[in-house]
Amino acid sequence: MRWLLLALTVFAFVLCFTRHSAGAWGFWLLVGLVGIFATALAFVQARIAGRARDDSLSEYDLKRLREGKVPLKHERTPR
Repeated sequence: MRWLLLALTVFAFVLCFTRHSAGAWGFWLLVGLVGIFATALAFVQARIAGRARDDSLSEYDLKRLREGKVPLKHERTPR
């Protein structure tokens, strides 16, 4: 999705600088600026998701993390 956003943003800037009327130029410039913002957020989100820990820690593993120990990463069934 982020690559599609990047391609659409570049396309919007190409359209912006090839238009001759001020209205079309302003519209495509606005679309391009919004696209830059959305593309940057998409790349940041992908980077964060790629380096995030798994969300499947049990309560016991969370307790070990709070104590400064390495979690065992085993599933415990609640009683």
